[in-house]
Formats: sequence, structure tokens, C-alpha cells
Amino acid sequence: MTTLQSEILRLVGGVENVKFLTHCATRLRFTLNDTSKADVDALDALDGVLGVVPQGNTGVQVVIGGGVAAVYDDIMHEPGMAGRGDADGDDDDSDGTSDADVKAAIRAKAKGKNAWVDAFFEYLSDSFRPLLGVLLGASMFITIAAVLDAFGVYNFRDPNKGASWVFLDAMWRSVFYFLPIMVAYNAAKKLRLDPWVGAAVMAAVMTPDFIALGSRATTTCVMNEALQQKQCTAHIFQLPMQLNDYGGQVFVPLIMVAILAIFYRLFQKLIPSSVHMVFVPFLSMLVMIPMTAYLIGPMGIWLGNGIGLGLAWLNSNAPIVFAIIIPLLYPFLVPLGLHWPLNALMLLNIQTLGYDFIQGPMGAWNFACFGATAGVLYISMREKDTAMRQVSFGALAAGLLGGISEPSLYGIHLRYKRIYPRMLVGCFAGGLIVGLGGGIKASAFVFTSIFTFPVFSPTYLYLIAIAVAFFTSMFLVIISDYRTPEQREEAAAKRAKSEAKQAAKHGQAVAAPVTGAATSSATATATKTAPVKTALLPDAVTFLDAPLQGRALELSEIPDPVFAGGKMGKGVGVDPTGNEVVAPADGKILIIPDSGHAVGMRCDNGLEILVHVGIDTVAMNGDGFEVLAAKGDQVFAGQPLIRFDRSKIEAAGYSPITAVLITNSKKFAEVDGPMADAAALGAPLIRVTAKPAKTEG
Repeated sequence: MTTLQSEILRLVGGVENVKFLTHCATRLRFTLNDTSKADVDALDALDGVLGVVPQGNTGVQVVIGGGVAAVYDDIMHEPGMAGRGDADGDDDDSDGTSDADVKAAIRAKAKGKNAWVDAFFEYLSDSFRPLLGVLLGASMFITIAAVLDAFGVYNFRDPNKGASWVFLDAMWRSVFYFLPIMVAYNAAKKLRLDPWVGAAVMAAVMTPDFIALGSRATTTCVMNEALQQKQCTAHIFQLPMQLNDYGGQVFVPLIMVAILAIFYRLFQKLIPSSVHMVFVPFLSMLVMIPMTAYLIGPMGIWLGNGIGLGLAWLNSNAPIVFAIIIPLLYPFLVPLGLHWPLNALMLLNIQTLGYDFIQGPMGAWNFACFGATAGVLYISMREKDTAMRQVSFGALAAGLLGGISEPSLYGIHLRYKRIYPRMLVGCFAGGLIVGLGGGIKASAFVFTSIFTFPVFSPTYLYLIAIAVAFFTSMFLVIISDYRTPEQREEAAAKRAKSEAKQAAKHGQAVAAPVTGAATSSATATATKTAPVKTALLPDAVTFLDAPLQGRALELSEIPDPVFAGGKMGKGVGVDPTGNEVVAPADGKILIIPDSGHAVGMRCDNGLEILVHVGIDTVAMNGDGFEVLAAKGDQVFAGQPLIRFDRSKIEAAGYSPITAVLITNSKKFAEVDGPMADAAALGAPLIRVTAKPAKTEG
């Protein structure tokens, strides 16, 4: 027995002809290796397919309708389809909540004027967020070591410690030493490259063979007096190569993968697709491993060391300024991995001076970071946000007990950019106290946790500084929140939806969640009694109000053959003059993808509608769109659902003409429209006439 998904795959030329598959609100979007292998006519005639639209020289769109997500999932479970898809539609799981890894969509809604800044932070966040688990796990080992060290039980700085303690160190150092490989994997995945190529390039300069080059007789080494480190240069293919220990370096893989993306895509274009698997990775590694070893790696190391030496000079010449700048710089150094070279300076200070001057003001940054996390934890507990409560509690525990800021940074702070300005105020306040108090000295190299305060002198000054930094950041986050208004509304909608589900289980009536910027005195209620579908009553005439304002068009004027041909249902087009799509009637959201280009809903009166903003605007990936509701929301007439920017749609080369369709048109006798030349919010746009009553005999 053949299935719809297997037939679709067969008619597009088989699995081996599918290069990539995604979907929008109504269509499967295939990118094919050879479009000539697709049988368009047979696809168009397939039961369950509403239409087929060729897309350029490499793509085919298969129109399914509202059930596209289920068909997409079925196709992706077909043998051989793994790794060929990436849905642009709704990613909600069964209970309506989004997976944590899809929070990039939330950041996209809050993009500022500098798009490159947003893209940069997203690149950082997505390169580290998958590592949150192992970072938390390693931090627990560090916490134990820090506690034992603080109480004099175990000195993990002792070079002659026993094998058991060395092994204990290896259990947590593995994460931080091989962090560059893990970051390279995630960064490559973020840029849609083969992640194993990125990992392999970084691993090449961390192998025992590469490290062993430093001990060869032909290798020359000199001592860096500033850092008290031996720096070696080997001659590879008659060219000098600076040898470095890349363990723990994060800046290097981030730069490397960004450059790798250029060459990787170039090779994909130049090499026939049939041999991509072999030659794209081969040529990428052939180019990037030497480039990393000769240029990118040393450049990253030099940059980090340069910053460290600059801070040492500043502390000697302007110690008060230094105490303020250190906690203000760290929030930007840590995400880039540029803080690691400072560890060498801390150790050098202890060895030469008997104390270190960096860790004290650094503690102000750490506790400002932890304070911001505590503020997020407080809000998540107050609002019963289980997912964020778990993340923030774990990050706060890792910070206070282990002195580790990475779980807070990569798990929370880089995802919600409102946190940084509030955290920086705490950093400044704590650093100012350190500077006014004359500075703080640390007698040992430790992680700045609540257990390591005995190594700082004067201890009282250190405790005051970190307390001020912590509570300043915490109260600022609590008072002003860590989310944008849109993110708060989305969270409120999800909470209301969850509460509605719980109330429904007990037969209670609950208020429908209101999302978006609009407010209304009318309150919709959800009860266990289904509304009467008045539009389906025999001979009933129902008018659908316009969901957006603009110039009303005949269905045939929509510049898309699927919409214009009525294959998705009858309706009208609207050339928009406004910037919002609102609910034309009370009802329930059936689909509203993160890209924000479309919304489908079932009205309480029985009409099922689709509003598709622009033509092929799914390709904009949400740029210029803001989603104001969520799948499953019960909405009221006039409630804003989508906000869009017409100028961005046109600048991207797409038509802004919007399709307003009755997707269950076949259930009605007539669907007529438009009712007027102009579509106005709250004014009738489409008239729907129900089928007559059946007569007996």
C-alpha cells in the first residue's frame, strides 16, 4: 500500500534527488538536485496535493494545505531522508511549548537597528548553548575542588599532587581543554556547514603530533618574559609556524569557522554534487588546517595576550581605573574566549609578586553575572516558568558554588540581550568599590565562588564589592525584567494556555489568553461547550471582516498561481497599506509559523481561513515580521496576530500582496468578494453563503 509521503518522494525523483526539504504554512518546499526528474503533472494529480509550483531551476513547491506539517514529518521519517530537512513552520511540541533550542526565533523578534550585532550574538550563543550540559557537569567538579582548596583539604595547584587528584582534575579539565573542538562543531553547524569538518580542523592543531613539534631539534624556542611562557616556532614546508597550546581557546575556532564557511560554500559551488561528500571536506581541511596553524591560531593567541599585557600596564599606572574596567570588560571577553590568556597573568603575578591583582575586580564581574541570573530565577519562580527556572537555578548554583559564569552567559544572558546593560551596572558598582578601597589582592589562583573568599585581601572589601555587584544586577533585572515586551507577552500567553488546559481538566471556564499589543474590554471565555458554527447552518450568509487594511483585489489578481487558482480555497487579495494582520473573527489559531508570514485559524462560526502575507515571503526567515500570537491561542475579533514591514518585503524582492482565503470553501455554496474596493479593519471583506438544507425525496 502506497502512502502520500512515499508517492511524493517517488514523483520528485526519489530520496537521492532531494537536496533539501522544508515547509511553510501550506507548502512543502523541495530543493532538488535535478528538477527534470520531478513529474510535476503526476504530483499535481496526486490525491492530497492541492497544487504544484516549480520554483526556479532547483526547486519544486508541493501545496498540501493546513496539514503540511504532518506530511513533512512523515516524509522526514522515510528511509534516507535524515539530515535533508529543516522545517520553517511551527516547531511546537505536543504540549504547545517550543523547544529551548528554538529561542533564536525569539531573538529574531527583538532585533535592533544593527542587524550584524544581533547576528554576531546569535552566532556566539548558538556556538555555546548546546554545551550547557557539559559545562554544568564540569562546574560541579570544579566546585568540589574549590571547596576542598578553600578549606585546605586539597591544593589543586600543587604540581606534585597524587595520581588520584590528577585524575580528578582530568575529569573536568577535559571539557575546558577540548572546548575549542566542541565550539568549532557547534559554530559550523550554526553556519550550516558539515560540523565535523569544523571540529576536525580545530582538532588538527590539538593532536599529540602537533604538540610534539615543539620538542623537535629543528624547532626554535624563546622565553616570553612578560608571560613567562616558552614560545616555539617550527619550520613547516620551509615556512615558520608559531606553535601554541590551543586548549581552552575559544576565539580561534570562532574565527576559523567563519572563514571556513567562505571556502566550504565556494567548494560546494565548484565541485559536482555527486562527489561533494569526498572533495568538499577534503579541500576544506586542506585549506583551513594550514591557515589555522599559520595564521588564525597565532592571531587569536596574539590578540588575547595583547589584551592581557595591556591590562597589566593599566593596573600599574591607573589602579582605580583598572578596578572598574576589568569587571566591565569581562562580560565581553568571556564570550569570545579572550579571558583565558588572563589566567596566565594571574599565575605569573602570584609567582613573581606573591599575589594577583586581577581576580579581585574580576570577582565583581562574576557576582554581577550571578546576580543577574538570580533575578531571572526570581522572575521564573514568580511566573512558574519551569524551563527557565531549571536553567537559571543550575547556572546560579554553578556560579555561586563553582565560580563559573559560562552557564549563565551561554544559557541565559546571551539569549536575552536586555540583561547585559543591567549586569554592567552591577559590574561598575562592584568595581568602583574595589577601586575606592585601594584594590584587592588574591594569594592564590581560584575560581571566584562563595567558598574562595578567604584568599582575597582585604576580605571585608572583597565581600562588600561582590555583594553590591550581585544585588545591584539582581534588583535591576527583577525591576525591569530580562525580556522584551514581545517576549513577556509570549510567555504570558503560554502560561495562560497552560492554566487553561489545567482548568479544562476540571471543567472550569477560563479566560482566553490575550497576546499582542492590543487590549480589549471584551473577554473571551473558553468552556467545554463548543460554539455554534453559524456559518455552516443551511442557507446562512456570513460576512468575514478584513484581517488587514489595503486595496482589495480579486482572487485572480494575486500573483501566485496556487492562490489565484483557488487551490487553497476561495477568497480575495489585499495590497496592504497597514502593517498588522488581526483576527477577523473569534476563533482558534491553527498555524502561525515562527517566520510570521502566515496565519491560519478556525473561526468559532465555522469558517477556516488562511492569511498569507506576501508571496514566497517564507524565504525572509522572519525578517520584517513579528508574531503576536501562538498556535493554539483562542483569539478575539480585532486581536493583532502578525505585524509586518512592507518596505522590507519589497526590498527583499517579494510582492506584499496578501491572500485572504476561506480554506474550507468546499463546505459552502458560494464565497464572494471583495465586498468593496478597499479593505478596512472591521468592515466586511468576504461573503460566504452556506449550502441549502437537504430536502427529502
